[in-house]
Amino acid sequence: MKKKQPPVPEPVIAQEILELAKRASSAPTDKARRVAKCTVCGSDCSTTSNDQLCWVCRRLKISAWRDSDIQMNVQE
Repeated sequence: MKKKQPPVPEPVIAQEILELAKRASSAPTDKARRVAKCTVCGSDCSTTSNDQLCWVCRRLKISAWRDSDIQMNVQE
């Protein structure tokens, strides 16, 4: 006796739509193309950075400002 094979279900999403989604997800986005470079070291900057510095150089800049403020207060 031969077993009866279950029927193949119809796809929920059309094949054309799946192909479009695959191509859209693999294409580079505008955000990825607009990554700015740090003006000090050349690393990638954050997209929200308005001073064109990477997080390391930005941190060093803030630390340097803090140190100079402390020195100015000591001299006064």
